[in-house]
Amino acid sequence: MTTLEAILTEATTYFAAVKSAPELEQTKAKYFGKSGSLTEQLNSLASMSPEEKKVAGAAINLAKARVESLISEARSRISHAELEAKLNAESIDVTQPGRMAGIGGLHPVTRALERIEILFATMGFAIADGPEIETDYHCFTALNTPPNHPARSMQDTFYIADSEHLLRPHTSPVQIRYMEEHEPPLRIICPGRVFRCDHDATHSPMFHQIEGLWIDEGISLADLKGTLTQFFRAFFERDDMQIRFRPSFFPFVEPGVEVDMEWENKGGKIKWLEIGGAGVVHPQVLRNGGIDPEKFSGFAFGMGLDRLAMLKYGVNDLRLFFENDVKFLSQFR
Repeated sequence: MTTLEAILTEATTYFAAVKSAPELEQTKAKYFGKSGSLTEQLNSLASMSPEEKKVAGAAINLAKARVESLISEARSRISHAELEAKLNAESIDVTQPGRMAGIGGLHPVTRALERIEILFATMGFAIADGPEIETDYHCFTALNTPPNHPARSMQDTFYIADSEHLLRPHTSPVQIRYMEEHEPPLRIICPGRVFRCDHDATHSPMFHQIEGLWIDEGISLADLKGTLTQFFRAFFERDDMQIRFRPSFFPFVEPGVEVDMEWENKGGKIKWLEIGGAGVVHPQVLRNGGIDPEKFSGFAFGMGLDRLAMLKYGVNDLRLFFENDVKFLSQFR
């Protein structure tokens, strides 16, 4: 049987040479494992007399304490070495320039909307809002577009299961709801998300629209032209921009007009871009909103907010606004 002195000498050498935690556990098993040398010393006590067992047991316990001390020292040394290696590997080069924290920014559509709201606020317009899931009545019927009216097909949208509710295809329902709840004079803009079955470079199933409504005594098409001309020139920062109004049909206005703006393309050629629809509010729409058309008149207009942002910032594909590409969005910080 190996003597305790030999065991301690061997253990001192082995544990001093250990370099990793797994190696330490393997070396520990040589002494405290099922067939370890100290375990054998403890098992040998069973064959000794009580007097011998007393003396040998004390010696074995001293040897166990010494080996456990060697294990503790080795574990502390290995832990310290691993920490040093980790710190060296993760050291910071203080001569390198620091990394700036990421800076967020407003989405280009949000930027355009804030600019639009400020401009219309200077002309006395308030901001109104309404639900995105609307009733068929507020989306169409109240706007002089009864069931089976052909104009409904131009605003094909997403219906809810009961067919009485739908995702609004325009923000015009906000105007009806505002007329139902307020007395003239009314002067509001209605920005918000709308939904239609379109998807290409210039159309999206979900997009943003901004509409306006001004109702008071004596409001005419001349007021509409002056308001929109002033807005477009301020928004695009071009005092010489020309605005054109072409006759068109919308069931909720009479007369109705398409609004075009003068635009210079990359080739330097001047062309006209359709930018929205507008007109004098139809008398029936006023009645549906609880307003007397014999006393009050007004105008309404609607524009694509995303298209205004595209023109403002030179973006040629509407889908870029909704793809969450950080490289694209970071240009507008």
